[in-house]
Amino acid sequence: MTQESSQAGSGGGPHRVVVIVDENSNPFELGCATEVFGLRRPEIGRDLYDFRLCAAEPRTLMRDGFFTLTGVAGLEAVDAADTVIVPNRPDVEVPRRPAVLGAVRRAHERGARLVGFCSGAFTLAEAGVLDGRRATAHWQWADAFRERFPAVRLEEDVLFVDDGDVLTAAGSAAALDLGLHIVRRDHGAEIANAVSRRLVFAAHRDGGQRQFVERPVPDIPDESLAPVLAWAQERLDAPLTVAGLAARAAVSPATLHRRFRAQLGTTPLAWLTAERVALACRLIERGESRVDVVARRSGLGTAANLRTLMRRETGLTPSQYRHRFGPALKDRPEPSARG
Repeated sequence: MTQESSQAGSGGGPHRVVVIVDENSNPFELGCATEVFGLRRPEIGRDLYDFRLCAAEPRTLMRDGFFTLTGVAGLEAVDAADTVIVPNRPDVEVPRRPAVLGAVRRAHERGARLVGFCSGAFTLAEAGVLDGRRATAHWQWADAFRERFPAVRLEEDVLFVDDGDVLTAAGSAAALDLGLHIVRRDHGAEIANAVSRRLVFAAHRDGGQRQFVERPVPDIPDESLAPVLAWAQERLDAPLTVAGLAARAAVSPATLHRRFRAQLGTTPLAWLTAERVALACRLIERGESRVDVVARRSGLGTAANLRTLMRRETGLTPSQYRHRFGPALKDRPEPSARG
């Protein structure tokens, strides 16, 4: 997860997020953007973003004529945005409006962050900002996308792709995953957790997880990983191993590995490492400045291992992370190992 954006907008105020709505846009992704970036956050004590909707026309008919959107800003709002969420819609073969594509190109040229949810990757590709870059799109349209935009490095079997200043999410629900990833990137793990709690949504699903499970769901869901995951999250500072997790789940390590791949799209060791790095981030955000203590309490062992894994997972060293996301007040409570 790269760390290239700023919490503050280019004008010094809150980071400005603008969503472009175009004819036949999907209401769900619009709702996801509004929930993550547009709501007031009294539980946090401040607003995280300055959020606006805009459209090319005064009246925009949403998908399948469900409703008509009016009363939003014009496309000129894009020119002042720090982050632009581009329109997505199911009719991927219909070209986007030239005015919309022009607004996206201008935003990209001046360094704004661009985000595409689901078929929004088509908008970004049509605007020419994805050539030579990594992106994802819904698996249903992967072949059509690859055929139309061969210069884009499509990663079709992941939830989302963070390519720095251009980010794309696969399906509709993955819009929430990418939105929370952006909040985490801008404001740290603690704030992202607060937003996810309000959404009653998983705080973190890694972008590299698969979009869907290929095997059918069994009639009796008796192989859920939830109990062993909850057990491990309570003991991240302990010397957990894959063999220990398998024993707790009463299965062989090979079976545990298969279930992790099927249900989470990752390996037990990769999941455990990601959970420990997330705990390390929360410890730093809540005021722990001693890297050896953070390493020990998060289960990462040594300061050297902490530095290596934090840089790999967040793009920042512990000191850089503390400088960016550390607490303003020194009397904030410290978390337990259960985070």
